[in-house]
Amino acid sequence: MNKKIIIVMAVVVLIGGGVYALTANKKDNTASQTNNSDTSQNPSNDQQSNSSSNTAAASTNTVSIENFAFSPPDITVKKGTTVTWTNNDSSVHTVTEVDSQTGPKSENLNNDDKYTFTFDTAGIFHYKCSIHPSMLGTVTVTE
Repeated sequence: MNKKIIIVMAVVVLIGGGVYALTANKKDNTASQTNNSDTSQNPSNDQQSNSSSNTAAASTNTVSIENFAFSPPDITVKKGTTVTWTNNDSSVHTVTEVDSQTGPKSENLNNDDKYTFTFDTAGIFHYKCSIHPSMLGTVTVTE
């Protein structure tokens, strides 16, 4: 009976250590991505305009799903723009509006799957992964 308790405790410790290692690695990757974006000595004009405000929404119509995050998390597009999300993670994700608006609502996206949505209404559309609700993003649609 004592052997069973020891085995269970060992499994719990191994699983807990693995979760901690994954979480620590995710934080390190996020920090290095943030630091890498500001290391250019002589940025081009495009980089200068994008780096002037780290809180400004990116002007793009593509979003990558990777490392359990939407990248970029906030984008700005003109009305009528089609936005494409690509799942670059090994885990399944979704793109699901959260404001009860007519926003994106994808099926489950496996690795390399794409989802597109055309924004025909101006406004701010918040979305998440319905499987991993801590994954959040915003599309701001302008006239």
